[in-house]
Amino acid sequence: MERGAEQGRERGTAATAAAAPGTLELEDVTVVADGRALVDRVSLRVAPGEVVGLVGPNGAGKSTLLRTVYRALRPTSGRVLLDGEDVRRMSGKGLARRLAAVLQESAGDFELSVYDVVAMGRTPHKRAFEGDDADDRAVVLGALAELDAADLAHAPFSRLSGGEKQRVLIARALAQRAGTMVLDEPTNHLDLRHRLDTLRLVRRLGVTAVVALHDLDLAAAFCDRICVLDGGRAVASGTPAEVLTPALLAEVYRVHAEVAEHPRTGRPQIILLSGDRPDPDSGGTPADYLSGKG
Repeated sequence: MERGAEQGRERGTAATAAAAPGTLELEDVTVVADGRALVDRVSLRVAPGEVVGLVGPNGAGKSTLLRTVYRALRPTSGRVLLDGEDVRRMSGKGLARRLAAVLQESAGDFELSVYDVVAMGRTPHKRAFEGDDADDRAVVLGALAELDAADLAHAPFSRLSGGEKQRVLIARALAQRAGTMVLDEPTNHLDLRHRLDTLRLVRRLGVTAVVALHDLDLAAAFCDRICVLDGGRAVASGTPAEVLTPALLAEVYRVHAEVAEHPRTGRPQIILLSGDRPDPDSGGTPADYLSGKG
């Protein structure tokens, strides 16, 4: 019995194992629409197996930048390289074998079962009209299990809650077994437990990942480095401790905050004091800001 359980765990791990991670590089990427630069000369290098958080206020250009990576948008100038190869020169299937995307926008109400939605992730590895084999089924079921969604396999995708749909779409990306992933707000709609589980999974997979996040504490806890966008430009890049400073939070997010070291992890933890930037001449104390007097 114990041996059977161990074999099951081994099959699940093998089924969801990703391909070897690659190096992702963005070189002076600019995207202009209606005469306005949505992304302005952003450069970023993500090393194999590194998790980089993309943060910034609404409208900063995070989603636009990620769309250039998975080719939903063509940059006005600059380029995106995967292991030194321009992604725009790759075939669609070739890119999908190496890069998976979890998108922020609604995926629509597929008239498909959850299993079938996740099985779409196997398409880049198959010939036209080729059916699923035992390995495909193992990958799909393994991906669903990783996202705590195995019990949803036969449910209609259209009837799921927002959080359940999000987990299924992450499982679909996982089923691609790509070595590089871009995730645009992957924790949207998820409860706290599944937010943590999802980001732990991304780290455990060992893939190269760029993750757009609104939650700065999650970015600080799970990302190796953070790139901050503001007005389409990269205004800071470095480790969470280097980037998430009170000065940056005041300038980019227009908030007054302190940044403390987490007592267990040593990573930065943000303590929000006010929704307004501090006035350096006001002489207000943290207690003043908390009480609304600052």
